[in-house]
Amino acid sequence: MATQEITKDNFKETVSKQGIVLLDWWATWCGPCRSFAPTFEKASDKHPDITFGKIDTDAQPELSGAFEIRSIPTLMLFRDGVMLFAQPGALPAAALDELISQARAVNMDEVRKEIESKRAAEPKA
Repeated sequence: MATQEITKDNFKETVSKQGIVLLDWWATWCGPCRSFAPTFEKASDKHPDITFGKIDTDAQPELSGAFEIRSIPTLMLFRDGVMLFAQPGALPAAALDELISQARAVNMDEVRKEIESKRAAEPKA
C-alpha cells in the first residue's frame, strides 16, 4: 500500500480509526527525511494492513505546532486511536519492523484500562 498524505483535514479521521497508523513527519529540505523515505515506503508495501501516512511539516504548520514537532523525521504510531509511540529520528528497516511487531502485540484492552484509570485519578476542575 502506498503512503498517504496526511493534512489537518484528514489527520483526526486517519489516526482515530481502528488498526495501526504509522506517521512520518518530514520536510523536503530534510536530508535524513529523504534518506528514510524509501524505508518507510518499503514498510508500507510489506504491511498492507497498516495505514502509512506522511505529514509535510512545512505544509502543515498547525499540525506540527499542535504536536510540538521540533526534530524531523519524527515517527508516531497510533493503534485504535491511541498514540503508542512517538520519537524523532529515522529507524533502520529492522527497527521499524520490530516497532510494528510490538504494536501488533499490544493488548489494547489493557491500554484503554490504564488510560481510564489515569483519567479517573486526575483531579476534577
